[in-house]
Amino acid sequence: MERLTGRIAMVTGGANGIGRGCALRLAREGAALAVIDREADTLAALTEEVAAAGGTIMTRAADCTDAAEAARFVADAERRFGRIDVLVNNVGQGARERKSKFLVSEEEVWRFVIELNLFTTMRFSRLVAPGMVARKHGRIVNMASEAALTGPVGSHDYSAAKAGIIGFTRAVARELAPEGVTVNAVCPGPIMTRALSTSTDPVVHETMAQVPVGFVGEPEDIAAMVALLASEEGRFITGQSIVVNGGRWWL
Repeated sequence: MERLTGRIAMVTGGANGIGRGCALRLAREGAALAVIDREADTLAALTEEVAAAGGTIMTRAADCTDAAEAARFVADAERRFGRIDVLVNNVGQGARERKSKFLVSEEEVWRFVIELNLFTTMRFSRLVAPGMVARKHGRIVNMASEAALTGPVGSHDYSAAKAGIIGFTRAVARELAPEGVTVNAVCPGPIMTRALSTSTDPVVHETMAQVPVGFVGEPEDIAAMVALLASEEGRFITGQSIVVNGGRWWL
């Protein structure tokens, strides 16, 4: 399917895992890509793969939490492609090795997790949305998490950030709907990414074992939903928080 032929899609945190899966799927759907991530090596590998398949891609190795870098990247992408039609706010992660229970947690870690997940989503949306409104067309897809719904122990900061993304999605969707712009959140459950496959956290492994369909999802499972929401087939879907988790939890 080439539902995005002629469209320009921007993916944040697109060099690995879910972001990479989304970038590759959007390229296969016909979109030209603008991808930002901190990891230059994996960005180069992504570029080679997209180019080998005949796709168009520009990348930037930069920190999405740097407001100036984010603004430069968006400006450069709009200068090259003329516009951004689809924004996938994917960049984010939990505290990982600094994860702890709330009563022994530190504010520095909270700030890192909330900045990386929630503030980057707001930042890139604020940079890209005005152009979408001016053209009366756009798709914003924000990556939340089922953690916003389940509240796993030790994920107070991550759950708060992802719940914030859901609230942000709903408010901005209502504001931008009359302007032809849809805004949705995807809430992945356990997905086999590099972080998941190398995790030693017992809570993570317990979660993986609780998926009713009997297997852990792949980045492509999330990318399929993102592609739908990014396409014209998703034109009547906005403000939604769509859980993609093999039936582990539901709204």
